[in-house]
Amino acid sequence: MQKQKSLGLNALLNSLQSLLNLIFPLITFPYISRTLSVDGVGKYNFANSIVSYFLLIAALGISTFAVREGSKYRDDRKQISRFASQVFTINLVATAAAYLLLFITMIAVPILHNYTAAILIFSVQIFFTTLGTDWVYTIFEEYGYITVRNLIFKVISIILLFIFVRQKDDYLNYVIITVIASTGSYILNFLHARKFCDIKLTLDIPWKAYLLPIFTIFGSTVAIKIYVGADTTMLGFMKSDYEVGIYSTSTKIYSIAGQMLMAMLAVTIPRLAMLMGQKRMEEYNKLLKQLINTVLFIVLPGIIGLFAVSHDVIILIAGVKYLRAVVALRISCFAILGSAMSTIFNQCALMPAKREKKTLISSTTSACLNIGLNLILIPLMAERGAALTTLLAEFTMMSMNYYFSRDITGFVFKDKKTWENIATVLIGCAGVAVVCLLCSIAFKQMFVRLAISVIGSAAVYAGILLGLKNSVMYSFLEQAKAKMKR
Repeated sequence: MQKQKSLGLNALLNSLQSLLNLIFPLITFPYISRTLSVDGVGKYNFANSIVSYFLLIAALGISTFAVREGSKYRDDRKQISRFASQVFTINLVATAAAYLLLFITMIAVPILHNYTAAILIFSVQIFFTTLGTDWVYTIFEEYGYITVRNLIFKVISIILLFIFVRQKDDYLNYVIITVIASTGSYILNFLHARKFCDIKLTLDIPWKAYLLPIFTIFGSTVAIKIYVGADTTMLGFMKSDYEVGIYSTSTKIYSIAGQMLMAMLAVTIPRLAMLMGQKRMEEYNKLLKQLINTVLFIVLPGIIGLFAVSHDVIILIAGVKYLRAVVALRISCFAILGSAMSTIFNQCALMPAKREKKTLISSTTSACLNIGLNLILIPLMAERGAALTTLLAEFTMMSMNYYFSRDITGFVFKDKKTWENIATVLIGCAGVAVVCLLCSIAFKQMFVRLAISVIGSAAVYAGILLGLKNSVMYSFLEQAKAKMKR
């Protein structure tokens, strides 16, 4: 039997991984943004955005399908090995198709000829991402292994970065280092996966049973990728490397913040999928309610804080040359709420309930909205227009996913305690905004202002929620007290 892992420990480990994902860019991105300049960063991100679409084709929505279906088999090595082999084989077929389409696209689209080297280097990730079978570790909730693996390869990549990226024209070296860091971890993944299951190529695949849900999930994933990633690609085609560099700076910070704020969400998805798959709905409902309340408790003040200190954060991470990215970041940070709630409704309700067709509708609608608005707003507002379209698309996706999952998730928002928690959180957010405003007036030195803003906001927020008896806050305190007594 697969040993049941502590959800709290998983959340802690995933938070540590998110912290590593925060620290790593805080070390590397200031160096990269200053060494490569705005244009160099733009070239890197444009090439990366092109390859990301073919990574998506190779992935084919298989990871989401594998986690949903594989979670039911994880206590039976024979069954999970058979299932993993089937999924891996399908993934390899999709990978071959992705490479074929990539090469055709590179030949057919002249503008991509300027980025040929970078695109080819990035494309190495397509095969190794498939080999990496990350979904195995999500099924088995192996966040300890993932955290250690990421730490090792991040340290290696930092060392390589400072050795080989020394001047403006070294952006290809940065591409190579990025690929080395990811492919190394994927090789280890494939070898280490033997601990949990035996993966091999097989022709024993129930194609009809698998392909319909996989392609439906793939359609949804493509649509999500379009409204998340099309901004960078369309900026590259419609504007210049400079605008891409500016926008990618805001999205980098937005992504880091989102990963930190939603660490709990990532570790809870497979557990919820398992509970629904095993028809343990009482436990499912309790955990879902806890998750939604916790995400709102963490995400809302995080958004307000990031909005308030965005000017200082841009200077700290990227430098004054990137200050134009402040407005885009302030717009984008509100999309974290839409993204977090949309993910809950989708990954924790619609997917486990096998309603991927509903997700396809919501994601396609959001993608069409994003592309249409990008065509209008990017020529007028450049990176600010791209940020605004992402925000609108995220909230469209969130609203539609809630509508389609309301019979599963709606009980949470009919609960009086949930609205009491939201009310106290909003009052706490007002406290965060006041602290940041006062710090911006009182302190002229940036590092001092930023440090006191963060620490002061956290202290005031916690104090307000304790005073208002927020149940999530008290739950955290009870857990902390219990651990201290052990």
